[in-house]
Amino acid sequence: MLVGVLLGPAAHASGDDCDITGWQTSCDVANSGSQVDITAGLDRPGTPRPDNGPGAARPSEPDPAPPEPGCDEGDPRCGFIVVGVPDVTLADIASFRPAAPTLTGEPTGFGVVGMPTNLVAEASEQRLTGTLLGWDVTVRFVPAAFVFDHGDGTTATATTGGASWERLGQAQFSPTATSHVYRERGTYPVAVTVQYAASVDFGSGTWRPVPGRVSVTTAGYDVRVVEVRTALVDRTCAEDPSGPGC
Repeated sequence: MLVGVLLGPAAHASGDDCDITGWQTSCDVANSGSQVDITAGLDRPGTPRPDNGPGAARPSEPDPAPPEPGCDEGDPRCGFIVVGVPDVTLADIASFRPAAPTLTGEPTGFGVVGMPTNLVAEASEQRLTGTLLGWDVTVRFVPAAFVFDHGDGTTATATTGGASWERLGQAQFSPTATSHVYRERGTYPVAVTVQYAASVDFGSGTWRPVPGRVSVTTAGYDVRVVEVRTALVDRTCAEDPSGPGC
């Protein structure tokens, strides 16, 4: 091929498009006045250009984050933060104390060796109001167990505090669920501990149980245990106060 070149003043030109038959994608022409220099870059169709070359594709930008949902002014929850009800432990309700149970027995203050002494304790459900962890609450205490300490080294646990022989429809010295038989004479300090199951209402009407038990003890009930012996006498103690067994 014969190429004719017209020499003229020095010049420099460049272009991004110098397409000849679809292979050449760019060329530079330099004219120094005495010669002409032509440089070109050939690319196969479909070949990507260098990243820093003319027309290089820019890195794709991440899609913008979707807008946060707005607050519907008609929604009564709009503008409020939902706060969960806290978990409660026995330490948290330490300032809420149920009343101590009452304790008595039959015969009152006495017992007979080898025969049942009926012990009776009373405790009921209690509800106390106050502030807990910044909330206005109601704390409920329900008797769950009664632990009787007989004062002779033995204890017994019952689900109720027991009842009198009369209420149970039983004769005196009959065994009951809370009675105890002493084997020796003496005076025994009897106590009872009520274990309460606690739960908390944060104002919703739902009772949330508190793990564990709250224990309250009543003591100071002494039982004097005596021996009973039978004997034939000719007069009663009212008639002869100095008689045997009087």
